[in-house]
Amino acid sequence: MKSPVQPILTVADLDAMPDDGNRYELIDGELLVSRAPSFAHQLISQNFQMTIGLYLADNPIGKVVSGVGVIFDEYRSAIPDVLFVKQDRVNEVVSGGRLIGAPDLIIEILSPGAENERRDRIIKRRLYGEQGVKEYWIADPANRTIEIYELKDKGLQLTAMLGENDEITSSVLPGFRYEVARIFDI
Repeated sequence: MKSPVQPILTVADLDAMPDDGNRYELIDGELLVSRAPSFAHQLISQNFQMTIGLYLADNPIGKVVSGVGVIFDEYRSAIPDVLFVKQDRVNEVVSGGRLIGAPDLIIEILSPGAENERRDRIIKRRLYGEQGVKEYWIADPANRTIEIYELKDKGLQLTAMLGENDEITSSVLPGFRYEVARIFDI
């Protein structure tokens, strides 16, 4: 007996999804649905955005935003928690008010649950690496750690595992330094 063929969805199908408080992402034509982030999750996201925003006020090398969808192609779209695009690439990756290419840095904050963790650590990391995201940070609120991945020959590779007593630095944000513990102070 044949198993039923699942339809492949497109970004156009995503645009037709209801505004029901869920987050809809599309990876390789498969719909991924998650609930709206928690209050604590959003405070951590805000800390990242404000910290990088303050850095950019003194070093105007790009733009930082949160909760914006990124359309990689017709079958792949994600909503990173925070992203950064270098100024000289903004016109390359923004069109019609939408992000249509890989940001330079993406930050995801883990939500509770094995499926959420698998999505950020495996599925999105693979997608972001294939699309050319230069740096990917995964913030783990439960363990108060940040993993830094950098784009190498074989995708995004772990280059640093930071704990509360460490400082975040970045190859895409020259001179940026910030204490991990302060990101999780909410």
